[in-house]
Amino acid sequence: MSHENYQSVMKTLHECMEACNHCYDACLKEEDVKMMAECIRLDRECADICAYLEQALARNTPFVSELAQACATICEACGNECKKHNHDHCQKCAEACLNCAEECKRLAS
Repeated sequence: MSHENYQSVMKTLHECMEACNHCYDACLKEEDVKMMAECIRLDRECADICAYLEQALARNTPFVSELAQACATICEACGNECKKHNHDHCQKCAEACLNCAEECKRLAS
């Protein structure tokens, strides 16, 4: 399958990566950074796997299913962690991550 067929999921991956990077940066500026440690860690993991999968799809990776499954797992973990925090940036990130997780699950199947 050519990367043109992945445009929608690539857009979702990119949006999730941007939301995670914004959340990561904003979490570092919160008053109680220690309380945000797991959110920050998962933001980094999620942004990295989304960026990697986006690049891999652009080069027509033969590992679409495997990478999409890993991405879905990480996005879901990040989204669930972000949902625990009432900060606007965390809530927006949670929405982007959970949306991306669903797209990746479809891609993996």
